[in-house]
Amino acid sequence: MASRLVHLVRHGEVYNPDHVLYGRLPDFHLSQLGRRMAQAAADEFAARERPVAALIASPLVRAQESAAPFVTRFELDLRTEPRIIEPRNHFEGKVMEKAVKNPVNWPWLINPVRPSWGEPYGSIAKRMTAAMADAFTLPPLDDQTPGDVVMVSHQLPIWVTHLALAQERLMHDPRKRRCNLSSITTFEQTPGGAIREVDYADPAAPLLPAAVDVGAV
Repeated sequence: MASRLVHLVRHGEVYNPDHVLYGRLPDFHLSQLGRRMAQAAADEFAARERPVAALIASPLVRAQESAAPFVTRFELDLRTEPRIIEPRNHFEGKVMEKAVKNPVNWPWLINPVRPSWGEPYGSIAKRMTAAMADAFTLPPLDDQTPGDVVMVSHQLPIWVTHLALAQERLMHDPRKRRCNLSSITTFEQTPGGAIREVDYADPAAPLLPAAVDVGAV
């Protein structure tokens, strides 16, 4: 019997003409390109021919919309999981290039280790890994088929999870995250219960040159 895998899928491109950091702000929907990216991720899963037992998404609309092609493809209900949501950020609604030059905002930038502008990295990793651990225990499709779990989340939570499970420093340069739009980061659970990363894929890679990706935390 194949082992269950848990896949963290990032949402597709968001319609964000003002290039603000959108964080948890409402009504930031996928762009048309973002919908194509989400479809590319779902098509990638179909091509792998691995059964899917559950579909889970962050409550934010861009994650819910990115999960829609999976719902159609695998004919499963979508579950909403608040633990895999984007963290809150002081700079939501602001253009970061301008905000960091304003002295009023400098106190929020004083501690990049925590970080001072939002939810601590350790807190993000804790809630993400807890949600993933629960995903590994979801009911199987049948006695012989555990089925994989797809979880649609956001760049920072996925990348911090990668760092935490690799036992690397959580503080990092956001410009160097390996977590593109509609990317898939895959994990397995060892017999001892540890979670470890086993794969990364960029099914929307051909679409990335045309994408704008400036609104992530």
